Formats: sequence, structure tokens, C-alpha cells
Amino acid sequence: MIQPPELYFNAAAQSYLNNLNEQLRFSKLFVLTDTNTSTHCLPAFKEQLGHSDFTEITCEAGELNKNIQTCSKIWSVLTAHKADRNALIVLLGGGVLTDMGAFAASCYKRGIRFLNIPTTLLAMVDASTGSKTGIDFEGLKNHIGLFSSPVATLVDHQYLKTLDQRNLKSGVAEMFKHGLIYNREHWKNLLEQQSKPESLIADSVAIKIEIVNQDPTEKGLRKILNFGHTLGHAIETHFLETSQPLLHGEAIALGMILEAYLSHAYGSLAKEELTEITATLSSFYDLPELTAADRKAIVPLLQHDKKNTSNAIQFVGLKQIGKALYDVQYSSEAINDSFDYYEGITCR
Repeated sequence: MIQPPELYFNAAAQSYLNNLNEQLRFSKLFVLTDTNTSTHCLPAFKEQLGHSDFTEITCEAGELNKNIQTCSKIWSVLTAHKADRNALIVLLGGGVLTDMGAFAASCYKRGIRFLNIPTTLLAMVDASTGSKTGIDFEGLKNHIGLFSSPVATLVDHQYLKTLDQRNLKSGVAEMFKHGLIYNREHWKNLLEQQSKPESLIADSVAIKIEIVNQDPTEKGLRKILNFGHTLGHAIETHFLETSQPLLHGEAIALGMILEAYLSHAYGSLAKEELTEITATLSSFYDLPELTAADRKAIVPLLQHDKKNTSNAIQFVGLKQIGKALYDVQYSSEAINDSFDYYEGITCR
């Protein structure tokens, strides 16, 4: 059984970190950073840490480095410093780092404890909760991974000051998703407070945790958290190999537009709600045009989605804003229609 982690916000998170050794009683402390968080976030972390003796492990930032080679480097440092099974590794970073760091920690000596300190909005509302770990493999996003929970997740809004506007908006995509699939009021609140999404972080996290607690290992209901991700992950993977890669939230926003169209054209989502979703996401994000060559490259990537069963591509659909259904299948013609719909938006 996957146990949900303890969750602390702001002042409570800072207090937990200040008394970290008393909280967890570890033999050695390691802090995993990337080249961005080592510069911009580690100083604040050091100020709050009551236990000052730790070893920093730094990896290159970015999705391209979320792989087994980086994990091997992490394991090499842990081994060189004789980390035992009572060691603790703090994951100080965004979704790439917390996904990968959690995977590395869960494999080292069959598992050592790890603590999440998400430093991006995306990681705060999504990647650092839910107990999913993973790395990319052969160009496929989160293709290798397992379920494993941190001992705690510390959400401290001060780290959002290190982000530019594009990365902040990337995180809002998952918040939009939480409202669309489960809580209409959250969606409405986001529309009203798009300029201050941090005020709704705790609400967004609560929605995800409520879903995960009902289905920890994604056998049923938890699948709705993948709305926009079937097409979104394929789009993200494709653009990762181009000169203009998309951030995760940007790809998911595009995926949500496509899958909202499918929910309307081949399901029960009302036309006015499709229009509302499309208008909101297309105005909030600077989304790319998709050429015929892009489509041709994206569609085959759908075959590798983790939700697929018996080679059937599984989508999440919307009944209405605030209610979703999972294990939905669409024909290749329907998927092509969704791209046509999106093309009509971007060509206006």
C-alpha cells in the first residue's frame, strides 16, 4: 500500500526543515539539486536547515537529462560517500528533479528515504505529490519508474520568486486540469485569479491528493489525472527534439484543448464548455502551430502511452467541466479531427 506523504506549507515547511534531524534521524544527509536550483534555491535552503552538514549532488537541468545516466551519477556519489539505508536525500527542484531523484532514491539499496522540496509551481501542485517516480527512456517520457512516497513534501512559496513568467504559467496548466476533471469551483477560481495562482496551490494539491487517496496505484479513478496528457506527452516528447521545445505545462495545455474537443465531438461535453476551455487555454499560453510533419511525428508516439491496454490508446474525457471519465478510446480519424480543430484556432 502506497502511503501518502506528510505535507507542509510555508511556515510549517520552514519549521520542519529547521528541525530536520529531530524529525527524521538520518545517518547522512544528501541534497540533490540541478544547475538552476543549486544557484537560485540552495542559499534559501541552507538558511532554513537546522542540520548544516550535507553533501550536495548536482545534475544538469532539463528534461533531456532525466535519464538513467544521470541516475547512475547520483548512485555513484551516494556510493562514494558510503550512504547507508538510513541516509536521507532531499530533492530540491522542479518536476524533472523530483521525479528522477525519487526514482534514484527508491532504487538505491532497494530504497532510502527522500524528502521533496518542490521549487516550481508545476512540482508543487503535481510532480511532488502522488508518489509517482520516473525517468525518460529512449525518448519516451516517464517510461521507467515506480510508485514510492517521500517522507514529506515541503511546499514553500518563496521558491516561486526564482521562476520566470513562462515557468509559472507552465505550472498553472496542472491546476487548470484539476478543476476541469474534478472541481468546477477550482476552475472558476483560477479564471478569476490567473495572475495570483499561488493563492490556490493548497486547493489544487488537495484535489490531487483526494483523487490519489482513492486510487493510489492508478487502477481506476486516478487515471483522470491524465486528462490532456495522452496527446500532451506525445507533443512534449516530439518538441523536445526540436529547436523550440515546449515546457510540460504548455504541452499539456495543448493536449487539453485537443482532448476537450474529442470530449465534445465524440462525447457529452457541451459546445459552450469546449469554447470556454479553448478560449482560456489558448489565450493564457503561447501555443505553437502544428504542421503536417508535426502531426505525423506525434501520432505514433501515442502507442507508448502508459495507460494503453492491448495496444488500444486510452484517453481521459470530460463529461462536463468538473467531471471526467477514463479509459475512453477514439479512432485515428477522431484524433485527426482534433488536430484540425486546433489548426482552426491557431490560424485565426
